[in-house]
Amino acid sequence: MDYDLHDIVMMKKPHACGTNEWEIKRLGMEIRLECQGCGHQVMMLRNDFNKRLKKVLRKAD
Repeated sequence: MDYDLHDIVMMKKPHACGTNEWEIKRLGMEIRLECQGCGHQVMMLRNDFNKRLKKVLRKAD
């Protein structure tokens, strides 16, 4: 799946706050995501991210 910095993505499982939208804040070997509901930031390995990614909701401008 094609994604880039500042895209809004949907993961397979929602965050504890109930929101299922995340913004990509950092790309590399690890990916940093920020929850769009509560602002919590999570780092995960690219392989884990690719497994948990459901779809890209909005591309960055």
